[in-house]
Amino acid sequence: LQSRMCEAEPARLVLEYTRYMMGFLLFVPRPRRVAMIGLGGGSLAKYCHAHLPETDFTAIDVSPEVIAWRATFAIPADGPRFRVVCANGADWVRQRGDALDAPLVDGFDVDGLPPELCSVAFYDACRARLAEGGVLVANLHPDEEDYALCVERLHDAFDGRVVEVTADESDNRIVFAGGDASFPPTLDQLAERLHRLAPQHDLPLATLADRILDDLQRGRRRRRRRRCRIG
Repeated sequence: LQSRMCEAEPARLVLEYTRYMMGFLLFVPRPRRVAMIGLGGGSLAKYCHAHLPETDFTAIDVSPEVIAWRATFAIPADGPRFRVVCANGADWVRQRGDALDAPLVDGFDVDGLPPELCSVAFYDACRARLAEGGVLVANLHPDEEDYALCVERLHDAFDGRVVEVTADESDNRIVFAGGDASFPPTLDQLAERLHRLAPQHDLPLATLADRILDDLQRGRRRRRRRRCRIG
């Protein structure tokens, strides 16, 4: 199951992993430009259109058949700050264009995650396209054959500035990767952003903040153990 929609509330995020992907707001509270690779039923596209009125949003999907379902899934029509593009997502990222505050990578097809959406070249291109303070968001799944390799490539492309959290209902792993030294945010920054964002969004931001901190602490312990082994 890759998409689910409540017909009475088309912009509500029904699947837990999509709510976790919106956790990028804890890293980039006021995104100017967001791009999503993989339209599907447009859950994230509809949420961003409804709840981030100052954000420019582009959804990219390689399949015209998927895009043809946009009216059925109540995906908004193209406009000045919202558009759906039929293109190869990996190629689109490599093109010259405006810097992105949050590229969202959720490009699963019937066979899983296409190799070109988790390659070294793709992750390097995503980092090069990031705006200052921006964060890449990747939806991965541990059942995928190349899952561990994808995570390793993200660590390499983003100099280890990577946070990984698990969506309980589906076991999806949501990976946030930052492009510069502002990532990850401090505890005080996370607390301030959580306080400001929580009233505006029906999202599990408090749970996400806790899991982000837990993963950061695990990362610090891993680095300490590695330094001890090297020493």
